Order: sequence, then C-alpha cells, then structure tokens
Amino acid sequence: MKKNIDTDNFTLVLSGGGALGIAHLGVYHDLEKLNLIPKEVVGTSMGGIIGACIAIGMSEKEIYKQIKNFSNVFNWLKFSFTGNAFVENDKIAAIFESIFQERKMKDTLIPLKLIATNLHNGHKRVFTAEDDVMIKDAILSTMAIPGVFEEHSIDSEVYGDGFLCENLGITEASCDDVIAVDVMGEHSFEKSMPDNFFKTANMIEMFEKSMRLLIYNQTQTNIKYSTKNILLIEPETKAYKTFQFHKHEKIRTLGLGLL
Repeated sequence: MKKNIDTDNFTLVLSGGGALGIAHLGVYHDLEKLNLIPKEVVGTSMGGIIGACIAIGMSEKEIYKQIKNFSNVFNWLKFSFTGNAFVENDKIAAIFESIFQERKMKDTLIPLKLIATNLHNGHKRVFTAEDDVMIKDAILSTMAIPGVFEEHSIDSEVYGDGFLCENLGITEASCDDVIAVDVMGEHSFEKSMPDNFFKTANMIEMFEKSMRLLIYNQTQTNIKYSTKNILLIEPETKAYKTFQFHKHEKIRTLGLGLL
C-alpha cells in the first residue's frame, strides 16, 4: 500500500467516467488479492454501477462478466425519439434488474452511497440505506448523463448523472481513511492540444478535454479541502474515450498494480 491507510476501516470511492470506469475493476482485482474489504462504498455514475456490484458481494470476475455483456451496445442501446435523451433506459433497466433484482439500498453487504443530481434544483442527492429506494433506481439516476441517457424519476423528483455535482464522492466518505479511484483525474487528458487534420475532430476532442478538465478541477477542489486521509489512484485513461466499452479488456488493465 503506497499510503498509510487503515486497511481494516476504509471507504472505497469510485468516480464516474463512462467506459473509463472499467479501470475500477483492475483496482478491485488488486484489493481482492490483498483481501481488503471496504467498510463502505461510494460511487458516481459508472463508479456507482461497479460500486453497487461490490456492495452486494459480487467478485471482480463476476462484475467483469457483466461489463463484457454491456460492451455489446446492442444489449442496451435503444434509441429514443422523444424526450430529452438519445437513449431510452428500458434495456439498461432490465440489465440492472437482472443483477440487483428487488434489492433496496439497505439490502447490501457493504454500506453503499450513490451520488446523483436533482435536475429540478441542481442539488446533490446521495442515496443511502436510509432511503426506501431500489438499488436499480438509484443506479439509473446516478448514470443518467444529460442528453445521452434518460433522466430518472423517483418520488416525483427527476435525477441525472452525479458527475454534475461530485464525480469523485470523497465528501460523502464516512471513514477517516479513503481509497479513491479517479478515472477522470490528472492522467485522463492529454497535456497537448488537439492537432488533427480535420477541424471537426479537433472541436470534438477539445469539447471532451474541456469536460475532463472541468471534472478534474471539481475533484481537486474537494480533495484540497478534505480532512480525510486519501489514497488517490488515477489510472492513465487519456488514450480512451468515455464511450469505448468495446475496449473493456485494455481499460480494465489500467487499474492493475496501482495500490
């Protein structure tokens, strides 16, 4: 362990990042090898999906099997011709229902917190064991990237992706010691400017880089003012796009050997 973390009493925090979040599995693989079990899991977006799987007791191997199924976009992609998003959630919801069934946030082996954003007022919403909410509903909320995945309604409130308020949920950690995995950290963006032949490619790259910089600075501010003892792990994800789920094998390896 590269930092003096209480390995008997730590919170595992997993960031959002779309397909980049598959790198969380590499870190979880190493935690399993060291027989380290978190006392709590906090997740946002893709980190929330993987975190929820960890919290109900799934092994890294079991989670990766689900991720490989998810990498086939035809298993979950359903275009939406109405509403505010590109993708309908029906197929995705069915996948989560098959994994989590009727479990609620209180029905986990490890306490779980999932971060979403209330799209009515912009406030952060943290789903915990105190909420009478299905895990699958909390996940559909934390992963709902605006314009991409349908926003999700719970008790008349509408929720979207947690990255809008806190992509790496260290402020929600209950333990003094934190292992935080940030796939949108310092190693998630190139230090140089885009230099493609086509201007449109440069524009798209600039937009994605800008989003990564925005999220990175949000996280750095939270870390700066945190009183927690944080082991920050930042896999080198800059060579991959947030939608490249088909590259799951290579992205998973980015999280290996970083503890």
